[in-house]
Amino acid sequence: MRKTLLALVTAAVAVAPVLVAPLASANPASVQPDVGVQGEHVLSVDYQVQQTGYWCGPAATRIALSARGIYRSQSQLAAELGTTTNGTDWIGQVTNVLRGYVGWYETKEMPNDPPTQAQRDLLWRDIVLNINNNYPIVANIVAPPNNHPPGYPNYTIYHYFTVIGYNDSNMTVLIADPANFGGNQIYWLTFNQLATLIPPKGYSA
Repeated sequence: MRKTLLALVTAAVAVAPVLVAPLASANPASVQPDVGVQGEHVLSVDYQVQQTGYWCGPAATRIALSARGIYRSQSQLAAELGTTTNGTDWIGQVTNVLRGYVGWYETKEMPNDPPTQAQRDLLWRDIVLNINNNYPIVANIVAPPNNHPPGYPNYTIYHYFTVIGYNDSNMTVLIADPANFGGNQIYWLTFNQLATLIPPKGYSA
């Protein structure tokens, strides 16, 4: 169902280990992005910074499940995902865990870099469909230095984060990012940038 709400958010860890900002608290944080803007559709989630440098996948999965009222520890989800110190190898592992809890999810691969127009169109349709039905999207990204979300360190980052909202008036998406790079936990990206970050990986929707 549609929600234009405050986002209380939770997060996850990378395909390869990444350095993360120190975890200020082991307790979930309350994060409040701007609300009430025309065109915004934002889900309420429980946000946590990833607890290790390689738990972005578990943290992002945890954030997604929290929108459905399901709360699991990052360590439990890491075990279910098969996450190692090298990270979570494949987006399909995330899809399988999400589906086991709530059904719904499928793996969507984006092997073309840059993505085709058909892949871009499908991604936007999936974002709208998922958010409108209260299912966040978990995305597996590759962010080179010339295509970084805010606060990322100056090297290629292999990572997972969660898409928790969209604005159809300006084609932007709201990200819950468990890495907390530069203190950036919840932020807006253009849809075009998200579409260039996912290839050659994929997402769970």
